[in-house]
Amino acid sequence: MKRYNLFFLSILLVLSSIIACQPEKKEVKTTKDTVMQRKLANYATVKLNADLSGLTDGHAKLFSHLLKAADAIDELYWLQSYGDKNELLNKMGDDSDIKAYAMINYGPWDRLDGNAPFTDDYPPRPLGAGFFPSNMNQNDFFAIAGNEKFSPFTIIKEDPIGELKVISYHEAYKTQINKAVEHIRKGTEYCDCQNFKAYLLQRADDLLTDNFMKSDSLWLKLKDNKIDFFIGPIENREDHLIWTKYSYGAFVLLRNVEWTKNVEKFSLLLPYLQKNLPVDDEFKSEAPADNTDIVIYDLLYNTGYCNAGNKLIGLNLPIGTEQVVSNSRKIHFKNVMEAKFQKILKPITNLVINKKQRKHVKFNSFFQNTIFYEISNSLGISQTINDKGSVKNALKEHHAVIQELKNDVLRMFFITKLHEMNELKDVDIMDNYVTHMADVFRSIRFGITDAQGVASMIRFNYFKEQEAFKYDNKSNTYKIDSDKMKKAVESLSKMVLEIQGNGDYEMASELIRDKGYIHNELLNDLYRIQRAQIPKDIVYDQGDQVAME
Repeated sequence: MKRYNLFFLSILLVLSSIIACQPEKKEVKTTKDTVMQRKLANYATVKLNADLSGLTDGHAKLFSHLLKAADAIDELYWLQSYGDKNELLNKMGDDSDIKAYAMINYGPWDRLDGNAPFTDDYPPRPLGAGFFPSNMNQNDFFAIAGNEKFSPFTIIKEDPIGELKVISYHEAYKTQINKAVEHIRKGTEYCDCQNFKAYLLQRADDLLTDNFMKSDSLWLKLKDNKIDFFIGPIENREDHLIWTKYSYGAFVLLRNVEWTKNVEKFSLLLPYLQKNLPVDDEFKSEAPADNTDIVIYDLLYNTGYCNAGNKLIGLNLPIGTEQVVSNSRKIHFKNVMEAKFQKILKPITNLVINKKQRKHVKFNSFFQNTIFYEISNSLGISQTINDKGSVKNALKEHHAVIQELKNDVLRMFFITKLHEMNELKDVDIMDNYVTHMADVFRSIRFGITDAQGVASMIRFNYFKEQEAFKYDNKSNTYKIDSDKMKKAVESLSKMVLEIQGNGDYEMASELIRDKGYIHNELLNDLYRIQRAQIPKDIVYDQGDQVAME
């Protein structure tokens, strides 16, 4: 009998091993598919449309040509970000998920994961992206003769005999730029706004020379154009070799007149806000730009740099190179803000914010907090007060983190001041505070691989120490204390401004070391958010047909 049982036991073990082996191959495939699908699920699809009923037939034709010009810039940006898009997609075979994720990231590197390769088939991203040969280092760069290599609008290429050559953007990307210029010029035939037409024609000319001063100046004077368009260099954050080369992008925009009027008064308050910074007079002696304006748009089409990975909801234009006029325009995309608020911030709020305080998370407060982030970027101090030169040079590699931290916390200081002046009547101060707290979770989900992530963590940990919020272990939620939040905002604003003004590298290092990390309690909350399948960002469903819906 024992032999009989042993016989059947051995048969069962063999069968079990066979059964266990069968799903093993299937499990590997399922896991691979699931990982990529989970990555795709980090992006919620949003349609880019707006009320276009007030536009003429001419506007529709102009719009179509501007989209085609933007598409040409998208081709250009692929070359800057990775290289040959079609070659990459062909290498990826028939896997539609991997291809879709490559399209979102403009290459095989995950922008939500510190640009790590999202497949094993590709090496780490080159420091110089597509601006330089992949094997080039800083010593190679500085060995190149002449100063043209330092231009933000040149790339370095290796010729057939191995020599490094400096090539201007308008030559390196001649095919794409010529295509964009052709469509811009054709579009102007249907443009009924003379000032906008003059800007478009000048912009087309400037794309052919890499000198944008004239068209930038014309763009800053535009006031009455319903459709707006910005095309050209946007940011220099993708060049990690010498941090100089600019990435190209394009926006087709619809001016939101009503919401722009609501924020125009904030531009007039910049001198007052600068004067009332919570520091001694020597730290606030610099005057803000006189002609900085704030314009609210609905985004209709977006290509290139600002369409890659996580999407911007606002930025300052024109870019800050030596070519550009001193003033700027702060532009914000209302429809993109609304999409992120509804798809991401509200679900996060319902998971991590105290149940009684969730009513304070409102779109208007999210909108105001976002606007004042950009306003804070233009206020404060840029030169040290003790002969250490610029803040940027004095703080060295810590400058970006401290600048982001300054923008983050100073916006709440300004908003508090405006509430005290009764200038923000449509929301309560708690709306701004609680929305700000919820938004911390949205931003730190991108990790601490960049300056904004580290700055968010410093702010979070500082507020925790100051008891601006408390964590309830039973409900796993955060509750904000209004009075302590106000004090924490003011004291952190003072600390950051003094670090910048004094060029205090050691203090910046200490602040980043002690508070620029994610502690275990917060890590558990981030896991909960991820398990709830709340997206991290959005991806656009866009085009002329979508915009007209």
